[in-house]
Amino acid sequence: MGEGGKPEAHDFRPGLYIVATPIGNARDITLRALDLLACADIIACEDTRVTRKLLNIHNINRPTMAYHDHNAQKVRPRLLKHLNEGKIVALVSDAGTPLISDPGYRLVREVRDAGLNITALPGASAALAALASAGLPTDCFLFFGFLPAKGAARRKALAAVAKAPATLVFYESAGRLAASLADMAVVLGGRQAAVMRELTKKFEEARFGDLDNLASHYGDTGPPKGEIVVLVAPEKGTAGVLDQDAIDTLLRGELMTRRIKDAAAAVAKRTGLRRRDLYNRALRLREEE
Repeated sequence: MGEGGKPEAHDFRPGLYIVATPIGNARDITLRALDLLACADIIACEDTRVTRKLLNIHNINRPTMAYHDHNAQKVRPRLLKHLNEGKIVALVSDAGTPLISDPGYRLVREVRDAGLNITALPGASAALAALASAGLPTDCFLFFGFLPAKGAARRKALAAVAKAPATLVFYESAGRLAASLADMAVVLGGRQAAVMRELTKKFEEARFGDLDNLASHYGDTGPPKGEIVVLVAPEKGTAGVLDQDAIDTLLRGELMTRRIKDAAAAVAKRTGLRRRDLYNRALRLREEE
């Protein structure tokens, strides 16, 4: 620790740090994230201008480097060089948690393949903030990100997730919102949904209703301002319905850290399925390993 108990670079291991930043309110950033950013040798940003505003608010002056879709192939080797030299590299997006609906996973994959340290510093996420406040089922959800821009491709994508026994979570642009909601109404039917706009900001807004009514509303009023998350309830009667592959996935996850009995109990609590049946299935999965 440095003077006043503030962390210094040596308090963090060299490596890549995935740092969540605010989705609106600048104070929605963790103390640990601020400590790391203040110590980073380089901060890889989606847009250096956006990140610089956040750094200035918190009196942080560290080197930044643009890293985004259009220059990733060129910049990735430079970031890997910094990491191989034992430096601390922070990866941030314009807002929220990096890699959630952005291409940062390629950097993470190459860093992991190189055997270098990777640490995630969790924090704000528009998808999770919307899900927590929408009043739709949260025990099982499917995050899709942005739907295709063109109608035919969008409807095809919606059809592929229509039967998922989960709340569906999408990001959408203001200009496409009405058209996307109309396609959702056609493909998914009259499900309950929520449109969450400008989360954590001064003009935060949440609008609820069935997909038909929401599509009509935004078709009449025109594109709203700001960042948008759309959530759609599961098809009636499908919530909590899991196929065998999904059950096996849950069991395998629990078996990584638990005994068979405890793994079965954990999955039973999450799904409502019979503990005895889950125990027998977990026993078979363990035998197959």
